[in-house]
Order: sequence, then structure tokens, then C-alpha cells
Amino acid sequence: MRPFTDRVTPLRPEGAYAVLAHAQALEAQGRKIIHLEIGQPDFPTPANVSEAGIAAIRIGKTKYTPPAGIPQFREIIADYAGRQRGLKINPAQVVVGSGSKPGLFFPTLALVAPGDEVLYPDPGFPTYEAMIRVAGGIPVPVPLREENQFSFDLDVFDAKISDRTKLIVLNSPGNPTGGVIPLEDLKHIAEKARKHNCWLLSDEIYTQLVYDGMTAHSIAEVEGMLEHTVIVDGFSKTYSMTGWRLGYMIAPVALAERLELLITHATGCTAAFTQYAGMEALTGPQDFVVEMVTEYQRRRDNMLELVNAIPGVHAQKPQGAFYVFPNVKSYGLSSQEIATRLIDEAGVAILAGTDFGSGGDGYIRLVYAVSMEMIEEGVEKIAAWFRSLKR
Repeated sequence: MRPFTDRVTPLRPEGAYAVLAHAQALEAQGRKIIHLEIGQPDFPTPANVSEAGIAAIRIGKTKYTPPAGIPQFREIIADYAGRQRGLKINPAQVVVGSGSKPGLFFPTLALVAPGDEVLYPDPGFPTYEAMIRVAGGIPVPVPLREENQFSFDLDVFDAKISDRTKLIVLNSPGNPTGGVIPLEDLKHIAEKARKHNCWLLSDEIYTQLVYDGMTAHSIAEVEGMLEHTVIVDGFSKTYSMTGWRLGYMIAPVALAERLELLITHATGCTAAFTQYAGMEALTGPQDFVVEMVTEYQRRRDNMLELVNAIPGVHAQKPQGAFYVFPNVKSYGLSSQEIATRLIDEAGVAILAGTDFGSGGDGYIRLVYAVSMEMIEEGVEKIAAWFRSLKR
């Protein structure tokens, strides 16, 4: 058999799915597993949103749609996303996709040629490195520093950006760290991007999940950057619609037209009834989002207090998303060994920091998008396991 291409040979599973599969195998053997590994809201999709999708199916909204999305939906997204970020967005800039991952892959395919360098956060969402490699680009990780609330190390960023850099990937609020990039850092990144004529790909899927009255700014808000930026957002996290597979890209019109063609030839279009559900999500009551964020903040605070009470473990307060990213370096074990032993020996599924890049070694990721009871039981088991170790 002939070998696979270089586009797919380097690909590896996303850590969360691999750990989930291992957890489920243990559960099938009768083991009880506490799940703190999957970044998925435990809230149901809001009833009005689900009903809108069901109603669309009942009246026959089950046919093809325009590849870029139903025009009315694109108008709603342009208005909503623009108001949220203080920007004027043309509906022609909006391209709807089946989840936000097309918003990561397709702009990368459209902008990155073989040999182009792409800067991306480390630790960061594993799809970033995957999409760069599939496009034939050269991944250039930029470390996120705990002492900077997990924003870029700007000295390293400045040293790595060059005229070979085609694209810079940002994620704020960030996975796995919960960090939010300060506006001043975004302005610095924007200045360097303009100097080197780079594109920006801004993953803003957690943009509404921020706490303590904070705002997660978009680099597109920086003067002159909207025409150089692709904003990626979606419905999975904010509206608890992970299984609906609904997201969107906002890009300059000429690029949006190219992205529409990639949608045309890759997926054809996004399911019509999910788009009608998305319309209801954006135009209907937003009480659900407010209540969910309030509850996440309560859970975050509780998990953080419990984690920081473990000797030799400390974690920054996450500013957004729904992850705590504790530093466990004092125990002298790799992140992967800790994660593996926690599920096998303590029955708690978490992710190793290295599932998000080499910069995550010495850290683990815990999810607080689960019940308070699960948080308390899970962290208690983690604490007991760490107490059993000798430092």
C-alpha cells in the first residue's frame, strides 16, 4: 500500500476525545469516573432555541441552503457580532459553517502556502497546529506565560515574527488556560502584524464567557485591523449547542468569497434547521447566557479555592472560558504521567497540559462546565492522590 501524504501523517487525536474514550472504557468495566476533561457545557440547549430548530424541521427547512449561509442569518450575525465588538460588519463578510472548526481550517487553507510560517499560542487548542500542517505551513509556537495571565510572551513573539510569517492565530479567552489577552497586548500584536503584512485569525468562541466584569476584546477592534482579520465564533459554548455544529467566520469580503467556495466543495452547506435555531439564539432572550456565566463564575471560584488548597499546586484565576490550568511542576512528574495516573488510580479524567503543546508541560487542565458536586468530588480525589505522592 502506498504511504499517506504529509498532510495527514503528522495528525494525532485530540487529547480530550482520547481521554474520554479511555474513561468510557473504564466505565464499561464498572469503574466510576469523574469527568473533568471535556470542554462542553453541561447546560441543555435553551428551550426556545431547540424549539426553533424543531419548528424549522416541521415546516420543511431541511433542504440545501446557500453555501455561505441563509442570507437572513448572515444579516443577523453581522448585526449581532458587530454590536458585540463595536464594529460595522457587512453581511457579505459572514460565512456560516458547520461548527467553528471550518472557521479555523478554511481560512488557513485560503491564506497559508507551503513554507509559510504561522504563529500560534502554546499551550493552545490542538487544531491550530493540525490546520497549519495540513495547509503545508510551518508551525511557530509562541509561549503563553503564567505570570502574564497566560497572554503571549511578547519578547518571544517579537523575535519570532518576520516577513516569512503569513498568519498569526489568537485565542482569547483561551483554551486551555482561561486567559484573556489584554487590549494593550492586542495593539502590540496588531502593530507587528501591520509591519510584516500578516493576517490574523482570531478564535473568539469563548468571547462571552468572561468573568468579574471583564471584556474580551477582539484584535479586529484595533483601528485598521478588521480588514486583516478573520474572526471565528460559534454557538457551541455560549448557547450550549456543541452537537448542533454551528459556527461562522467574519472576513474581508474578497476572502469571504474564497471561504464560501471552500464550504461549497467541502461540505456544500450548513444544515438549514440549525441555522434557524441559531437565528433564535441571537435574536431571542439572552437570560440563559447571563445565568450560565454567573453559574460558571461560581463554579470557577469554588474549583480554584479547592485546587489552590492542594500543597504544591497553584492556579491562576481564569478570566474567561471554563478551564482551570493548575501548575503541578513541584511534583517532578510529566503532565502526561499525572493525567494518566489520575484517571487510572483516582478515577478522575483530566487533560495533560502537553495535550495543548509542549508549553503545557507542568500543567493540567480541569473543566468547570460540570456540576458543583462533580467539581468538589473530583478535586477531592485529585487532592488525595497528590497527598499520596512524596515530593
